[in-house]
Amino acid sequence: MTRVSSWGRLSDAPHSVVPITSAAAAPAVLRATAPGIARGMERSYGDVALNAGGTLWDTRSMNRLVSFDTVTGILTVEPGVLLRDIQATFSRQGWMLAVTPGTEAVTVAGAIANDVHGKNHATMGTFADHVTSLTLVRTDGEIVECGPDGDGESRGWFEATCGGLGLTGLIVQASIRLKRVPGPWLLAEDIPYQSLSEFFELSDSSEASFEHVVSWIDITTGGGRRGIVSRANSIPSPHRDLPASATVLGAARGGITFPVVPPVSLVNSLTLPLLNRAYYRLKRAGAGAKVVHYKPFFYPLDAIGDWNRAYGPQGFYQYQCVLPRENGLEGVREILAIVARSSQGSFLGVLKTLGEREPIGMLSFARPGVNLTIDFPNLGQSTLSLLSSLDSVVAAHGGRLYLAKDARMPVSLFEAGYPRIEEFVTYRDPGISSEMSRRLLGS
Repeated sequence: MTRVSSWGRLSDAPHSVVPITSAAAAPAVLRATAPGIARGMERSYGDVALNAGGTLWDTRSMNRLVSFDTVTGILTVEPGVLLRDIQATFSRQGWMLAVTPGTEAVTVAGAIANDVHGKNHATMGTFADHVTSLTLVRTDGEIVECGPDGDGESRGWFEATCGGLGLTGLIVQASIRLKRVPGPWLLAEDIPYQSLSEFFELSDSSEASFEHVVSWIDITTGGGRRGIVSRANSIPSPHRDLPASATVLGAARGGITFPVVPPVSLVNSLTLPLLNRAYYRLKRAGAGAKVVHYKPFFYPLDAIGDWNRAYGPQGFYQYQCVLPRENGLEGVREILAIVARSSQGSFLGVLKTLGEREPIGMLSFARPGVNLTIDFPNLGQSTLSLLSSLDSVVAAHGGRLYLAKDARMPVSLFEAGYPRIEEFVTYRDPGISSEMSRRLLGS
């Protein structure tokens, strides 16, 4: 048995880790070791890919790039290929992932199973919008080929699997459509704002001319009274047609690693306002145009290895919600007021708007609205009580929580936020089970 934690480090339970090294070997391994759940890079924050005391199927050694069509941009890969490897391999050839989350240390299968989104949802949607076909192996040995353009049954399997938390079968191959880009560089700009109303004005105006738009928000101010909007577009060269004031920032080399787990969280009621104030001042001082490599813009935290250790031995919760746009300003203001009164949270508050498109997956998170993300050190019951208060706001405004980040949402909020759950259940593989599926689905 091997002890396995998710990125939130809320548990460290033993698992039986079973390697699967090829698609051909998968049916026999699944039949012999089910029930289980697929293991990726353990970047989900909660219990979506945990199975304490049970089986984890490790497909990370299935990491071959199978084929690439230089005309269509369709890349076929095995499930364990990392987004990092796709970006590094193709960015200098004029191709990149159309959608990428905030870390590139994610497998393709994990990106599909959680239907990740990025800073360009308004223009490019979610990861599933760029998946063209999937091959699944079920625990009874059945092989399912599915895609967005197939017949009704094929389309159903596809919609259940994209965002389906690994519960419909083991992905053994996927084809995704890459996006043409002029190179690995972006022309980016940071703009300070002083209120939530100003954020919405900046975000809306930015989406008209920038592909990537996201905001850091100071969660300690009680109602979102300051933050930084960051926006960017791809450009062909770091030295061509630049504003006179623009600086050039390359990819970080080497980075640093958080060396140990401190005895207590370094993010606490004493450091929280100081960290937020310092970060705001740093970003405000550097506001303006700059040319950046894609790595520091898309994946700033990847430059700090094991940064999740900073929250101490009890780990942390990430709370990520989306609220309908018509309720967004009021709901975000209510949440931030509750968080500020609690003196809990972190300096990693993220606020962004999501585009006017419904997700493909039956359990996909990203929907039209306003997305707010906040980390909370695990302080036991006080943190759980705080998160329950936030649940009430999300429920009252018709929102939902992101399953890839969740470790404790009540069943009632899950069912209210994901109305296609009954349809999804018909595609469940009975031989696949996780701590999350048992908590929210009963098996």
